[in-house]
Amino acid sequence: MDMKYEVSIVDTSHAENIRQCYTVFSYLRPHLDEEEFVSRVQTQVSEGYTIACIYMDGEVVAAAGYRVQHYLAWGKILYLDDLITHPQKKNAGLGSALMEWVKLQAKILNCSELHLDTGYQRHDAHRLYLNNGFDLSCHHLSKKIS
Repeated sequence: MDMKYEVSIVDTSHAENIRQCYTVFSYLRPHLDEEEFVSRVQTQVSEGYTIACIYMDGEVVAAAGYRVQHYLAWGKILYLDDLITHPQKKNAGLGSALMEWVKLQAKILNCSELHLDTGYQRHDAHRLYLNNGFDLSCHHLSKKIS
């Protein structure tokens, strides 16, 4: 069954709206408590971060966090920071619906590419990304600065 879902942009100017997203984000970002999540989202919003979500019965059941960035290597891109579906709603097409919406936003915003990073262990996510035309195009490396 091909279900259509309505995607909404979260009004992040109000902390309460950000808090409504916490439960679903906590599945992807379990290291953050609610206050740290709200604080980080507010900081990222000041850097261009946007949250789009799908509601069911008044609750956020899937979300995407993204921003537009400019790089010498790729030009203007939409970077997908976060893509989460509530575990009890997996296989309902929510991730695909959000992905289609994000791809449309990249076009609307005149981005030349859509980029994301994903953890090695996230096999379901890899399947979604590959099924949506993504290429495994680079390795992302990081180093903690202490």
